Amino acid sequence: MPSSLVFVGAPGPVPLDDFRRWWRLVPGASWRRPEGPGSSVAGRRRHPVTHVAFEDALAYARWAGKDLPTEAEWEYAARGGLDGAVYAWGDEFAPGGRLMANTWQGAFPWQNLGCQGYRGTSPVGAFPPNGFGLFDMIGNVWEWTTTDWTPHSARACCGPAAGTPAQPVRVIKGGSHLCAPNYCRRYRPAARQPEPVDTSTSHLGFRCVRRPG
Repeated sequence: MPSSLVFVGAPGPVPLDDFRRWWRLVPGASWRRPEGPGSSVAGRRRHPVTHVAFEDALAYARWAGKDLPTEAEWEYAARGGLDGAVYAWGDEFAPGGRLMANTWQGAFPWQNLGCQGYRGTSPVGAFPPNGFGLFDMIGNVWEWTTTDWTPHSARACCGPAAGTPAQPVRVIKGGSHLCAPNYCRRYRPAARQPEPVDTSTSHLGFRCVRRPG
């Protein structure tokens, strides 16, 4: 039976050097059953799809007459015209006290305060769009790109490190609802993370791009 990684959290503070403390490989977990057998996407039709490995995401994009973005395309889109800004909306994380993206609030991986109204993924439109009118370029779920990983970044955030897998490794972008200040700040357009192409998790999705031509 196919398996996928599901975030399960921790009962209390734990050392942050071993992702196995808060992730579990669940047989049967898939985009249709995000938490494994017995779960469903009922009530989450406007949430991003998760548990999709790179080749599945690419196959869907090509089927739809589109593609997956490169890292450069993704970052350009995420910035929404604000070149050089720390975040997709400016240099302040929560301008005027308003949370602008679905990220972890509290001490990761055990204290999920849900200050933004969600303790998992959020539906499209729950947070303001960026300058290009795009939603959820930051937070919510990581997104695949077609760019090969080159190791000039730190350890993986929130999930398994890529290590030296037998599978090719691609860059993922955007951070997710699991990104927390006490663990990582990869909810920035410039941030990046490696992901083996055969990996699927409950905080990794994708979006498509259509190129003119």
